[in-house]
Amino acid sequence: MTKLVVAKFGGSAIGPNGTSIPEIVSRINDLKKDSKVIAVFSAPLTIIDGKKRSLTDVIIKQGQNAENGITPSLDDVKATYQKILEMVNAENISQCKKTVESYLQNAQKALDEALSNKEFADEVRSRALAFSGEILMSHVMNYILRSNGRKSDAVSFEDWPIITDNNIESTNFKISESREKIGKMAEMVENNEVVTIGGFIGKTVDNVTTTYERGGSDRTAADLGILFYKKYQTSIDFEKDSSVVSADPKIVESGLTEVEQLSYNEARLAGMFGMKILDPIAIKEIVENGVDMPITITNMKDPSKTTTIKRVLDEQKGHPIKIVTGKENCAIFRIETNCIQRLLTSLEKDKRYSEFIILSPFAKDGIDFSRILFLDGEYVKRNEKYLLGFDSLATITYNRGVITLIGDEMWRVQQVASRTSAKIGQAGLNILNMDAQEETSRIIIVVEDTNDNIRKAISAVHKEVLEINFI
Repeated sequence: MTKLVVAKFGGSAIGPNGTSIPEIVSRINDLKKDSKVIAVFSAPLTIIDGKKRSLTDVIIKQGQNAENGITPSLDDVKATYQKILEMVNAENISQCKKTVESYLQNAQKALDEALSNKEFADEVRSRALAFSGEILMSHVMNYILRSNGRKSDAVSFEDWPIITDNNIESTNFKISESREKIGKMAEMVENNEVVTIGGFIGKTVDNVTTTYERGGSDRTAADLGILFYKKYQTSIDFEKDSSVVSADPKIVESGLTEVEQLSYNEARLAGMFGMKILDPIAIKEIVENGVDMPITITNMKDPSKTTTIKRVLDEQKGHPIKIVTGKENCAIFRIETNCIQRLLTSLEKDKRYSEFIILSPFAKDGIDFSRILFLDGEYVKRNEKYLLGFDSLATITYNRGVITLIGDEMWRVQQVASRTSAKIGQAGLNILNMDAQEETSRIIIVVEDTNDNIRKAISAVHKEVLEINFI
């Protein structure tokens, strides 16, 4: 069976004004030696006032300007693509410029609609983002690859294979409808070395432009892997600025260890709790669709350094606790236990939302209560009315932070719960809740989300983990 790699390049991999594109071309050249390649691209970065910013954020800011009656401008976006166009050769530059102009005209039209209607939302927002960012970048990269001698093609929005539901700004993948639309792209994959496509963007069966939540390009890569899994020997490769290490290097500066392998479960939990490995919903969609394909996190600057994510891991010889991570801006939702099942069913079927953890229940005054730890406090704030509709006497506590340890075989670590909790206490933090479950090999420690509490807790626990013995 022919090999196929779905390689995703995020904004940081592209670099500000496309500075890392030569490295992307080099990586694609390596990948295509023994495999066909689908390259998924996020929106590029730019530099504004000396700071790196995604074009996604630039367009959102212009959309907000439009809502406030300020004429939106694409000047910063145009300047970014003007610099990237310098990497297109003479043979391809004319057509590439026409493509850029066409897509940016569509993006400007969407922003003008936002100005006219004083609203930057739903499909207007999605079109502005799609035509200025991910889709346009995939077409520009197609011309750059052609300029470097690659036989490549880009997926047009008319032939878009990622079909979603009608939740415009936080959409969900629909596999059966997508399979019906994969034909044109499948033909392109068959006839080319590389096919480029924008991440983050979908469309409904009625051709309405939709977007995933931020980080959605990871989901696009996973969805494409799901769609091509049966036809090719498919794997997914996320090109990053590093492989996975035992904590966020921006928080823990020393004593970090490289993580060679993660299970699907470990990777999903790490993503949910703050590690920027990949969007945890991408893993969830792979599992839900019964697909078993390897995922590689590759250090693009040193491709010999990788982390492999698999459903079933090889024999593990290292420390069972692989990652210490944490999440700020969480919320705890307390609800009577006899009401929780309706809420959970609705979150799954109606909202298709899964970024939460069920904590241990408790009883008070003869009444059984359940607790849900939501890992995005802003989501809870936006949906308070919806959540309280299941129990008007439910309570919500904001400003909570959570620290967790990741490792499916954590049960092999001696005294892990007592020693990590003691270390947090020694760091001067008050533990508000600790939830340890042998069945899920999971330890969750909740503290108040103030100042640098989460960073201090992660550093303290990570240092202690290295000294704990394991069976």
